[in-house]
Amino acid sequence: MEKIWLKSYPAGVPEEIDETQFNSLSELLEESFREYRNKRAFVCMGKAITYSELDTLSTQLAAWFQSRGLKPGARVAIMMPNVLQYPVAIVAILRAGYVVVNVNPLYTPRELEHQLRDSGAEAIVVLENFAHTVQAVAKNTAIKHVVVASMGDLMGAKGVIVNFVVRRVKKLVPAWTLPGHVSFNAALRQGARETLKPIKQGPNDIAFLQYTGGTTGVAKGAMLLHRNLIANVLQSEVWLEPGRKNRPDIDQFVTVVALPLYHIFALTVCGFLTLRTGGMGILIPNPRDIPGTIKELKGFAINTFPAVNTLYNALLNNPEFAKLDFSKLIAANGGGMAVQEAVAKRWFETTGSPIIEGYGLSETSPCVTCNPVTATEYTGTIGLPFPSTELTIRDDDNNDMPLGQPGEICIRGPQVMAGYWNRPDETAKVMTSDGFFKSGDVGIMDERGYVKIVDRKKDMILVSGFNVYPNEIEDVVAKLPGVFEVAAVGVKDAASGEAVKLFVVRRDPHLTEADVMAFCKERLTGYKRPRVIEFRTELPKSNVGKILRRELRDGNA
Repeated sequence: MEKIWLKSYPAGVPEEIDETQFNSLSELLEESFREYRNKRAFVCMGKAITYSELDTLSTQLAAWFQSRGLKPGARVAIMMPNVLQYPVAIVAILRAGYVVVNVNPLYTPRELEHQLRDSGAEAIVVLENFAHTVQAVAKNTAIKHVVVASMGDLMGAKGVIVNFVVRRVKKLVPAWTLPGHVSFNAALRQGARETLKPIKQGPNDIAFLQYTGGTTGVAKGAMLLHRNLIANVLQSEVWLEPGRKNRPDIDQFVTVVALPLYHIFALTVCGFLTLRTGGMGILIPNPRDIPGTIKELKGFAINTFPAVNTLYNALLNNPEFAKLDFSKLIAANGGGMAVQEAVAKRWFETTGSPIIEGYGLSETSPCVTCNPVTATEYTGTIGLPFPSTELTIRDDDNNDMPLGQPGEICIRGPQVMAGYWNRPDETAKVMTSDGFFKSGDVGIMDERGYVKIVDRKKDMILVSGFNVYPNEIEDVVAKLPGVFEVAAVGVKDAASGEAVKLFVVRRDPHLTEADVMAFCKERLTGYKRPRVIEFRTELPKSNVGKILRRELRDGNA
């Protein structure tokens, strides 16, 4: 297969990367700790930690985990928003020889229990704001060790005030009780008295179980190996290099970390890439608080701003945003969902820097394609395949389609996962015999190698960059006694790109929209909840009785 996209690469971007230069993510990180010791690594709510501090704190927490008797390869969950403890926990878990299981802190008990049970996680680091959710399910899981963090843990004297405001003033910490738990700071103190035992890690060891919804409605853990993440970090690094080269005046690159670190896009591009390049990440605990987010960014000359369309749009709609310092902004990396042309245009007018749209999936660590960082205008495409990446457009029989013809985007490269955790059947469905991952997205490639997404093969709904699988929503709503049949589809939404719409056939004629909404609120995290509910007397079905979601989505039924 000819890599026609290589001719469109910006000057200086190599065709291949060498992911074998590190055996593990720990090795990659330790190189950064040596090189950038005195630089700030992350800042949150005005408090920063340096590379040296991140090195020390993560070593202490890693030693504490080892002292609990967890064996190499054990799964450890993290359930926190973007706070300073998050990078400490990630680095600690990896250094101790364990596997990170990222968990959305807004999950309901039902969603959390599935992920903890499926992964077999034996320990969890949770922010106290969400400890009540862990309390609700811990006894049904393999969890033996619970570390509870509070917002102010790593903020010194300021932390006392922060914790008081969070707990007493804003009342953001529901009551909880977890017998035998250890506080984050106590784990650090105890770990400081232990010695971290070096663990031999190889490139083929699992680093993350990154959960993604399943076509079956069950979230599956994509097994991301150390070499997968290393490859994607190095691919992202060389891709951004032409933009960096143009700005020798920037001593340390400042990245906005507004996307949650449990999301694969933020994990790689905001987390590991920042640390790899000696940058500093501004952690935003609650990006939904737009005024608060803007306040956090004041005083920084931002250089890179990875985000999704909904966040760009919300920021642009706040007049204070235009007052920030964009004089050194090199790239806004748009991913997770389609960037709308109107938003891209307004962003450029406000900041003077384009949104560089890319594409990726949890299963590909995540970045697959991206527009050149040297681009100056919106292209409407997801760009070119990354170095060391092969991309083909195929029909249902696995044949390559000619240029300009639509087909399923299939990907082969060092960033592609090893498969789904404990699900060889599901892995077999998405991997071709010649080693390509079938994305489920329909795209076309032009003669320059640029790729454009035209449709989604799956019924997946993309809400603000998060995958929502109709089967999961339907499984939940079907448990409501008054429901006879239900179908969930995605509909266009100005704010979130797509939103969930439910079509419901009642069993109980008195069932109301409010009843369905309340039931969903209890069992589904915010972005999965339906925005629109339509009651029907019947749903369109195929001759074998399968509900035809596409007809509902296209309005033909």
